[in-house]
Amino acid sequence: MPRAARYFAVSGALLLLAALGMRTLPGVPGLAVDLLAALATGLLLVGLFKALGAEGCDDATPALRRRYLREFLPPMLGYVVAVFLSVWLLHRVEVPVLRALIALLPVPAIALAMRAIIRRVRDADELQRRIELEAISIASACVSLGYLSAGFLQLAKVIDVAASDAMIWVFPLTALIFGLAKTVLGRRYR
Repeated sequence: MPRAARYFAVSGALLLLAALGMRTLPGVPGLAVDLLAALATGLLLVGLFKALGAEGCDDATPALRRRYLREFLPPMLGYVVAVFLSVWLLHRVEVPVLRALIALLPVPAIALAMRAIIRRVRDADELQRRIELEAISIASACVSLGYLSAGFLQLAKVIDVAASDAMIWVFPLTALIFGLAKTVLGRRYR
């Protein structure tokens, strides 16, 4: 079975478990269902990138890749834990100053992950830096245009999206579009 198909299969199974847990098992905490759904979505995206041939869009040396993974994966794991902890604590704390600190709990982990990304791009060769720069430019432009368009639609009262819901998706959408753009650009330059 190809690698992408394995990711799709595992993702589908996890989504099914999340759906079953949400509908049929009243004792399953919502956090567990959310965690399964998030993991399934992540694996689905990895499968998509594998299917598109994303491995071919990166010429980093093995040493650079290892360092990047050492610097990137722990903060991302910390981010996932911090998000769930933050949401859980926000339901239990009423003091505004503490709520602000709790709400910002995931931010340091993302800052460390961004540091790893910046170091990786800085240490890449010229072609890889060009691909990364073009990909982030495309992602930033697409997300900005989408956010601006949604703002105009909201102003015209055509849609009604809470600002907190819209803002929380800016970074994940930028990362997703960056990955897709990097895959396409990497193929173009090869």
